Amino acid sequence: MELQVTNSPFNQEQAELLNRLLPTLSESQRLWLSGYLTALGAAVFAPSAAAAPAAVNVQAVSAPVSAASKEVTVLFGSQTDNARGLAKKFAKRLEELGFKVVLSAMSDFKPNALKKVENLLILVSTHGEGEPPDNAISFYEFLHSKRAPELTSLRYSVLALGDMSYEFYCKTGKDFDKRLEELGGKRIVSRADCDVDFEEPAAEWMNAVIASLGEGTPAEASVSVSVAALKTEAGSEYTRSNPFYAEVLENLNLNGRGSDRETRHIELSLEGSNLKYEPGDSLGLYPENHPGLVDELIQAAGWKPEEPVTAGKSGELPLREALLRHYEITVLTKPLLEQAAGLAPESGLKELLAPGREQELRAYAEDRDLLDLVQDYGLTGIPAGDFVKILRKLPARLYSISSSPEAYPDEVHITVRAVRYESQGRNRYGVCSVQLAERIQPGDKVPVYIQHNSNFKLPENRETPVIMIGPGTGVAPFRAFLGEREETGAEGKTWLFYGDQHFSTDFLYQVEWQRWLKDGVLTRLDVAFSRDTDKKVYVQHRMLEKARDLYLWLQEGAAVYVCGDEKRMAHDVHTALTTILEQEGGLSSEEAAEYLTLMQQQKRYQRDVY
Repeated sequence: MELQVTNSPFNQEQAELLNRLLPTLSESQRLWLSGYLTALGAAVFAPSAAAAPAAVNVQAVSAPVSAASKEVTVLFGSQTDNARGLAKKFAKRLEELGFKVVLSAMSDFKPNALKKVENLLILVSTHGEGEPPDNAISFYEFLHSKRAPELTSLRYSVLALGDMSYEFYCKTGKDFDKRLEELGGKRIVSRADCDVDFEEPAAEWMNAVIASLGEGTPAEASVSVSVAALKTEAGSEYTRSNPFYAEVLENLNLNGRGSDRETRHIELSLEGSNLKYEPGDSLGLYPENHPGLVDELIQAAGWKPEEPVTAGKSGELPLREALLRHYEITVLTKPLLEQAAGLAPESGLKELLAPGREQELRAYAEDRDLLDLVQDYGLTGIPAGDFVKILRKLPARLYSISSSPEAYPDEVHITVRAVRYESQGRNRYGVCSVQLAERIQPGDKVPVYIQHNSNFKLPENRETPVIMIGPGTGVAPFRAFLGEREETGAEGKTWLFYGDQHFSTDFLYQVEWQRWLKDGVLTRLDVAFSRDTDKKVYVQHRMLEKARDLYLWLQEGAAVYVCGDEKRMAHDVHTALTTILEQEGGLSSEEAAEYLTLMQQQKRYQRDVY
């Protein structure tokens, strides 16, 4: 389509120039030009029509930053490196625009230096049930303590990362935003809250910040951040937004006959991908919804499987394929229920969403999926094309990598427990875990990417003692750790605490641990099988039984790694470590807490919990 004087705001000469230029531009050049014009006009990206329902609206909300104020501090708090990666890319872009940038993890930043900061940008994720990520805890606690200074000279903005399926969506970012305002700070731009597909709202926020910080600087310097730039990954063309289709080499059940658990060991080929990972990283895998659930949903809603619907950037797809591969249908969130109530105002959903019924809403959403919603509230007669617009994209699942790239070149292994349970009279399935257990065979290909995690890495000094605590599938990264140490010849002591239900059927990777014990790669192994004794025994109990030795290892500078369930296990292990420091080290509870905080800051206490 050519520009004409009649269909554009340009005069004849301008239209002719643009018509000659635009067809010659590459995609990257068009993206660059779009970003340049966006920043030049102090505008921001508009959310796309296919964006998630919770699109953000970032606005400048304070006075412009003076031209002389060219120093910017960028702090990140990140559990899985998403906030860290965004912060690094944004800091680099700011430096290219002439700003002097201080980039730091919150755990490495001296809180007292905050009084001297003029422009502060915070990029932070929310972990678990509304908690700060581990490398943000100390800074978060300082800022919310009586020691926090007045910050009346501070200008700030917050980019919050989260997952809308959790109740406390983006809570850590919201807390930082509110607290900095309470301390006297003034917002550069309003906070942006990002769901799991974060690139577009993150680019929007960054461009708004650049526009505000850049006022008073030469216009030619005001070049924006593009969404494409946030999706790129050094070293490989395959990323979270462009996954690699990895061939399944092996898919084995690790549990013995008679176990009521099913844990799959899955080996995937990365040959030809140029994807690189280290022990401690995770594998992202895009799953498919259970075909049976998709078919029941279509039938209950009165839709037709082949009806074409929009599926984001995939364009138009048959409804069944879109629900199978593109949309999330197993998780109910408050924003989804609110929009469903808008589609069916007479359904009764508005009453469930009414003020004062928050506990009832939470209980309903926790145990149900989209099929329940359609059946319980009679959501029939709504056109499929309208309904899918309120659904969010099916997010990837992250699994701790259980292989060392040194031991298995061009391969990646994961350890996945199949989730099956009954609720509300129906069988329920873990979306990805049951797909892997029941519908993926060797030779099949699955879309994957590498999720780097700089917060869960072996010590640089290979002689540092290592204590690993990982019950169940939480043991996965420690198989990678020991495989790496065997290949590299690391000589430091290693100690593994492992637990599960039964020794005879649930001792994952038993042969490998025993071989590593024999060869000296693993120095000590303590196990807890909770259903083999009258009294349930877990890894934290074994830690307390070995309290004296464990304390001595800590005194020798051992690094502690914890992987697995965040709600119970990780808290119980943390409490056990605190008790050991109090009993064996003679520390008060406050001193023990400070000891563990210092270990975290020194990267001697690292957790990969979920």
